[in-house]
Amino acid sequence: MAQRWKKNLKEAVCINSYTHNKRGVDATGGLFRNWLEEIGFETRVYPRELIGDHLHFVSPKSGGREKILLLGHLDTVFPPGTFEGFEEDERWVYGPGVCDMKGGNVVALEALRAIYAANGTIEDIDLLFVSDEETGSDDSKQLTGELARGYDKCFVFEAAGEHMEVVVGRKGIGTFEITIEGKAAHAGTSYAKGVDANLEAALKLQKLVELTDLEKGSTVNVGKIEGGIGANTISPHAKLLFELRYANHREKERVMRALDEIVSTDFVERTSSRLGGSIQRDVMEPNVWQKALIEAMERISGQRLPVESRGGVSDANIVASAGVVTIDGLGPYGDGDHTPKERALKTSFDERIDLMTKVLMHHQKYGEIV
Repeated sequence: MAQRWKKNLKEAVCINSYTHNKRGVDATGGLFRNWLEEIGFETRVYPRELIGDHLHFVSPKSGGREKILLLGHLDTVFPPGTFEGFEEDERWVYGPGVCDMKGGNVVALEALRAIYAANGTIEDIDLLFVSDEETGSDDSKQLTGELARGYDKCFVFEAAGEHMEVVVGRKGIGTFEITIEGKAAHAGTSYAKGVDANLEAALKLQKLVELTDLEKGSTVNVGKIEGGIGANTISPHAKLLFELRYANHREKERVMRALDEIVSTDFVERTSSRLGGSIQRDVMEPNVWQKALIEAMERISGQRLPVESRGGVSDANIVASAGVVTIDGLGPYGDGDHTPKERALKTSFDERIDLMTKVLMHHQKYGEIV
């Protein structure tokens, strides 16, 4: 089994699947399509013109089991020529996607292969591999949310934590822009006739930053400021681009109410402001149903599963927001993701494959996990 997962991982990693490299993403998807159709899955393709196709792999339905969704993504963050190839040493494998998340996809594949080898069939377990997770899932999130509603449980194969933690919480994230209009005037001859959009932006920026509450897990970061024409002109326009993250729905409501107030308040008279942007992925909060699922997975596998929450987001946010009991972090452990030092620990592949084989085999035998 170890040699097979390494061989397949190498094949997938050696294809550049940068999100905007449609040909490469589709080629990566084609590999998994071939492997999964060999063990009885039907492939439903959601074609896309400018990005890779989304792939939904569907197994036969028994009518009596819980419906399980396995979730992954095909794309990576590395443009062609920047970080390519596959290497290994005694402990680690190296390459784009070995942990984020071609490695996780291979874990899911190997677990399913083991079930198929034992039973001759797989029922009520499907996979969804999207093509644009690394750019925010702007295209796929609606599809993921719609499909998710047909499932009882979801396992997401993003990388495990350093101590093989699974992920039970992920912050919500939104990206917004405040556009401010003032009035231009000569700063020397007509200062009082101007309406300073830059000053309004500066005052709004301070109010936005004050919304950060680290103890409650909420941050507001104004990452980009634009405005004005030149040093001798009162600024007629300005723009603030910012991101907010929050750890629970109460904080989301607090920050969004305050944001509306900041936008509607004119700190500099005669300015006007408008808000653009949206919540990209809503929060994934730990809950009692997750806890029960993890306890069942520990009993079935004989493994201890420590848990963690992460500030970063994944498509687990989308599925959890659809009301599906979701566990993330079921891929291998690795580090250096999103950098040319990305690597994954070899032993963590075997550990995660063993875990998911036992859990999914239990589902096939008894119709449920909890």
